[in-house]
Amino acid sequence: MLMYEKYTGRNRDDYKSYDDAVKNFKITYPEDFNFAYDVLDELAKTQPDNLCMLWLSNDKDNEEKRISFAEMSRQSNKAANYFKSLGIKKGDFVMLVLKRSYLFWYCMMGLHKIGAVAVQAAHLLTKDDYIYRCNAGGIKMAVITGDNNCTEAFDGGMSEYETVEIKAVTRHKNAGEGWLDFEAGLEAASEVWERPTGEEATKATDMMIMSFSSGTTGYPKMVAHDFTYPLGHIMTGVFWHRVQKGGLHFTISDTGWLKSLWGKMYGQWLGECAVLTYDYEGGNEIVRFPARRMLEIMAKTGVTSFCAPPTMYRLMMSEDVASFDLSKLKHSCAAGEALSQDLFEKWKSLTGLEIYEGFGQTETTLTCAVLKPFTQPRPGAMGTDVPGYELALLDLEGNPVPVGATGEICMKAKSFDDKPVGMYMGYYKNQEDTEKSWHDNYYHTGDTAYQDEQGYFWFVGRNDDIIKSSGYRIGPFEVESVMLKHPAVFEVAVTGVPDEIRGFNVKATVVLKPDYTPSDELVKELQNFVKKTTAPYKYPRVIEFVDSLPKTVNGKIRRTAIREKDQKATENAK
Repeated sequence: MLMYEKYTGRNRDDYKSYDDAVKNFKITYPEDFNFAYDVLDELAKTQPDNLCMLWLSNDKDNEEKRISFAEMSRQSNKAANYFKSLGIKKGDFVMLVLKRSYLFWYCMMGLHKIGAVAVQAAHLLTKDDYIYRCNAGGIKMAVITGDNNCTEAFDGGMSEYETVEIKAVTRHKNAGEGWLDFEAGLEAASEVWERPTGEEATKATDMMIMSFSSGTTGYPKMVAHDFTYPLGHIMTGVFWHRVQKGGLHFTISDTGWLKSLWGKMYGQWLGECAVLTYDYEGGNEIVRFPARRMLEIMAKTGVTSFCAPPTMYRLMMSEDVASFDLSKLKHSCAAGEALSQDLFEKWKSLTGLEIYEGFGQTETTLTCAVLKPFTQPRPGAMGTDVPGYELALLDLEGNPVPVGATGEICMKAKSFDDKPVGMYMGYYKNQEDTEKSWHDNYYHTGDTAYQDEQGYFWFVGRNDDIIKSSGYRIGPFEVESVMLKHPAVFEVAVTGVPDEIRGFNVKATVVLKPDYTPSDELVKELQNFVKKTTAPYKYPRVIEFVDSLPKTVNGKIRRTAIREKDQKATENAK
């Protein structure tokens, strides 16, 4: 019996159809479920020498670590003991800024064992970012990477932190007064740890992680998840990623974002599959996405399943993909942005593999996807409801919209005690926003889509990404997918730019392919191309050529950054 079957009662291959899975897929768990004990430690007992993580560094020595399940369990015990020695206890909040270091996994499992709340954060944060996150989240301790001047940025806010008591740094960095050497403390800690009982024991309904959502307006919300969250990723890792027992799964993600928990930990280990992590940001340089190196690593290590945003697929396919031996790769997935037809077809022609799309949020696990073998990919379609979630498209009055009409993606979730496994507990310290998004027995995602006659959902955009121009509601992906078909366009982000007459004009921020140069003639050509390919009212009245698009560390295009820049330019011009 595979690990995930203990909680579902069935093997994924036992479901006869999509309808069978929707009807009969169910997750059960004990009241004290804790992933670190009930999954990781169990795997350490039953298959101690099997690979849990393959970690690679791009440092000059190209360091490699092959971490077994037994070693991961042992290091998590040491981490739990070290945290406890510093005064960290159940319910305390600990921020982890560790990029792609293997230490992140030791810390996460160690904090789970204590019952402390793990808080992920990206290494690109500024002083003000840290001040907000530490004070809003009540952070007691921070573990910060020794790279990228992160400790300097963190120290910039020390005089304003309200709850921070402990700070530790990695890579044995001499970061100055008050900083603890995390690795030294970890090494000295005992590897013997007993599961707590009584008041110190964790319950499945206790808060386990807290994540800051990447909102487009205002400060990020604090999204709280309980100890059932990992089980929600059975559908992510086992069914969508199709991980193999003894295989090697690769999701490209920085640990500062919840996507790393989707693809680099929970669902994969529940499927008894190892994970690959390439720590490609070393030293003090922020390295551009190393597409060729990624392909080399995938070929060399024998990656069996893969997930990345479409942007990263596009960058990888700018290399000679056919020259790399990807014969062990059996399954490909994409998320974060809708997938264009040309990208889908090119990857299939180069690898023989179709790309299976999926959709979810910081507040949820995988909620909508194309699941092999139940449903077949349709490029650009997110897929259908995944077993465990029930989706609906609702209008502004909360009524279901007809087939083909755009509505807000909502999911049935009556209350904290009656919600899908893996869905959030609510926004921490923000009951008002929780009630805005979670009411009338539905969680409201803020994303919009339409559903076709076959039941597939097609992403339209964020409610705040929608461009309202001359009375029209225009989804950015619709325009982006058209422009990407033009031979000159390498990447594009479509946003709304303020206009006194129309409210907003459609704007395309374009990265050209190497053989093309910006010109007024090319602007006209691209505009006419869009007019001929889709509804003319959608064409970009404004086109800006740039060398690169702003992205998150996970490779997702940050339309909000473009909007903010244009808004400032508009205000300055007045």
